[in-house]
Amino acid sequence: MVKDELIKRSPIRLFEQSIHGGLKAGEIGVIASPAGVGKTSVLVQLGLDKLLQGKKIIHVSFTQHASHVIAWYEDIFNEFTSKKNLENIDEIKNDLVKNRVLMNFNQDGVPVEQITKSLRAMIVDGGFAAEAVIIDGFDFSRTDHGSLASVKTFAREAGLSIWYSCTVGNGRQYDTGNIPMAIKDFSNLIDVVIVLDPQHDHIELSVSKDRDNNNTKIMAMRLDPRTLLVLEK
Repeated sequence: MVKDELIKRSPIRLFEQSIHGGLKAGEIGVIASPAGVGKTSVLVQLGLDKLLQGKKIIHVSFTQHASHVIAWYEDIFNEFTSKKNLENIDEIKNDLVKNRVLMNFNQDGVPVEQITKSLRAMIVDGGFAAEAVIIDGFDFSRTDHGSLASVKTFAREAGLSIWYSCTVGNGRQYDTGNIPMAIKDFSNLIDVVIVLDPQHDHIELSVSKDRDNNNTKIMAMRLDPRTLLVLEK
């Protein structure tokens, strides 16, 4: 299988269709679920899809060391391509690494403004023309509306799409529209919200917010609890 065919047949195409073509430049999306359900895996698959298309991404982690993030990308890539008979696989892997930057931050004493400053330095001063930023492990309870608004402004100015993960606490901590309470105060800044919901034999994905549409919609895909890959139903 050639890489172009792999991209075309990826379940991420269906994921994008479910939110009207995917997350656009200047938009913020959130993948939400309780801990350990598969948020990081979904984020990594979104990142890998960009990388396979030859686009650059920055992956920011607040909870995992860079080596753990690298392992996520390696494991998901190997699982995704294991039965695809992909041509030039080593060459493709090398290209993925060249187009990916990993960054680690600790929210203790590091304001959001410093994080966006570091991202801007990488993209503008460092010449790393990223198309997307993935932010995993960010604690929304430790930020404010103004800080997230500055991230939104940065995304628009830099032409970036930004995906966050959001951990939902014990109990069903969502509002009546299935929006996590942890991000409810930021809803006017967030364009897309995807919720992962563990079922008996799979993990269900639903769209709780798609720009101005706040009607919950079950997506035509699922997360395999064994491989944590996004699969078509």
